[in-house]
Amino acid sequence: MKKIIIIGSGGAGKSTLSRKLSDITGIEIVHMDKLFWQAGWVSITREELADKVKEIVLTDSWIIDGNYSGTFEIRMEAVDTIIYLDFPTIVCLWGIVKRFIMYSGKERPDVTEGCKEKIDWEFFNWVLTYRRRNRKKLLTMIDKYSENRQIFIFTSRSQVSSFVNKLQKEPS
Repeated sequence: MKKIIIIGSGGAGKSTLSRKLSDITGIEIVHMDKLFWQAGWVSITREELADKVKEIVLTDSWIIDGNYSGTFEIRMEAVDTIIYLDFPTIVCLWGIVKRFIMYSGKERPDVTEGCKEKIDWEFFNWVLTYRRRNRKKLLTMIDKYSENRQIFIFTSRSQVSSFVNKLQKEPS
């Protein structure tokens, strides 16, 4: 595992898992939210994001967490490990509420400085409908890029914990 992507709904725990994997492996994390958002939740263009991702995937190792479907193909072609957090919607909704409470009025470490934590209707609705809108497409894309790659699809937080615990016990 040297080139890892972690995908899934908002609130699934992509950034938390990426930090744990980085601690275990020493591989640097790239948060898609940090690439895409500038201070005050001002976005860059999709083209600028794609250009940044193209540069990153050329490096030797990385953990990229986040979705941004316009860059899926770029990342999928470069990875050796795909992790999909395929959690029930209610788990993800609880995740964004919990995160909002934890970081209310503050900035998370996985977003750009100047982007205070918020939940608005657009984001809530995105999480609410994420699985129904994206699951089939994601599974199809994962299948398309499955050859010569490690694939991990987790459907619960306990599966993720077991995975992390197993990695911690493995010799480097």
